[in-house]
Amino acid sequence: MIARARWPLGWRRALAALVLLAVSPLVAHVGSPDTWFEGRAGAYPVRVSVRTPGVVPGLADITVRVIGGGATSVTVQPYRWDVGPGGAPPPDPAAPVPGDAELWSAQLWFMAFGSHSVDVRVEGPLGGGAVVVPVMAVATRTKAMDPALGAVLGVLGLLLAAGVVSIAAAAAREASLPPGAEADAPRKRRGWLAMAGAAGVLALLLTAGRGWWNAVEADYRRNLFRTYAPAVQASGSGAESRLALALNDSTWGRGRRFSPLMPDHGKLMHLFLVRDDLGAFAHLHPVARDSAHFDSPLPALPAGTYRLYADIVHESGFAQTLEQRVTLDASPRAGALGADEAMVADVAPAAAGSSFTFADGTTVAWRDAPSAAGQEGTLAFALEDKAGRPLVPEPYLGMAGHLILTRDDGAVFVHLHPSGTASMAAQLRLALRQRGDTSRAAYDSAVAAMAADDAHEAHRGHGAALADGALLRFPYAFPQPGRYRLWVQFRVGGTVRTAVFATEVQAPSS
Repeated sequence: MIARARWPLGWRRALAALVLLAVSPLVAHVGSPDTWFEGRAGAYPVRVSVRTPGVVPGLADITVRVIGGGATSVTVQPYRWDVGPGGAPPPDPAAPVPGDAELWSAQLWFMAFGSHSVDVRVEGPLGGGAVVVPVMAVATRTKAMDPALGAVLGVLGLLLAAGVVSIAAAAAREASLPPGAEADAPRKRRGWLAMAGAAGVLALLLTAGRGWWNAVEADYRRNLFRTYAPAVQASGSGAESRLALALNDSTWGRGRRFSPLMPDHGKLMHLFLVRDDLGAFAHLHPVARDSAHFDSPLPALPAGTYRLYADIVHESGFAQTLEQRVTLDASPRAGALGADEAMVADVAPAAAGSSFTFADGTTVAWRDAPSAAGQEGTLAFALEDKAGRPLVPEPYLGMAGHLILTRDDGAVFVHLHPSGTASMAAQLRLALRQRGDTSRAAYDSAVAAMAADDAHEAHRGHGAALADGALLRFPYAFPQPGRYRLWVQFRVGGTVRTAVFATEVQAPSS
């Protein structure tokens, strides 16, 4: 269930501050902790960001940029995937941000774990428009209470307890006395007995309260979301080289009952292999042998230890990235790559702001990017053929392109699309849920319609139109400073190309 932030702003900020006292900075960002989406709400181009607090219940900051302005009102309505808009409170109005005619902001509470949707509605001269943005509400961090605040609350608690005991004693000793009369010895004894009884009851209540608090804290810690680790095994050599994954993590689904997987961009799993030195990279699509086992041919990746990341989406719309490590020995590998797969090895990256050039003269020029961690912006790359003419990419897995980035130490990893971090499958599933159709057949039909008609509105929201011709654009904000490696993937002439870049993201300015 989701509650709306209707309290006065000061109260909301105070409560948010108390909630955030229980959290600490997230160490790793495997997948994106926040949601970034760029697309259309009817006739209005929008960029939506949902910055989650890392705790549930928690207060999320939502911003909606109506590109080009013109909006007269913006509302946001979050709801769980299994509730739908009919079971959620009415939409909340977003407030225009002073000094920026395009930007609107709101704060909303996410009260339960799991897959959610934020329904963004824009009104203006061009009429009304809406878009569904998937959000994963999970708790990822915790922190002990600040000692100073604990001391203050302890003193206040003792004073409150003393007051309760004193009131009980006074009520038993003097409540029925006439004004000005003195309590006799029997009344004084009753006062002492009442004081002892009140102290005993209070001690029992405090003990029970402590037990309840500890149980709630233990349950919260059990629900802290962590990246699941599949079992991974590389086997065979040459054309028989294979990589097998088993979803047998002891905590898989424990306490969450994950729904079955569903295809995203036509694949049940998107698997990325990144060598520790960042010198080799592969994007593969393992095939499901059953509900928990996947395998894939292993291409000619060089030996080394690899970080493995597997993107999956559940039928609830919940998207997550599994993480593991695997060491490949020096055995020769020559597993066949699929038409939608690619790998690169021992390729020198281009620097930020420069161009990556392929052997045939095709170039990818890095045009724009956020300059500091936490700064909202766009990673933009221009494509040109060997003659310097703009090169429009072909649709690749339902998108104009894909961008995979990681920090050099693996603390950050994310798979981006021109529509942002949101999963296309999750968005489509939640949009169907909004209309009340939760059947798998409806989802499969919608996916087939998107694949069959490039002019389909939903496809335009995720496909080549977002590339702005020969310019690939990916909305994002780097969560941490540091050195990053980026792999920009697109399709030209039926072949998937991978351009490699390196950059260093600065810490935010104070």
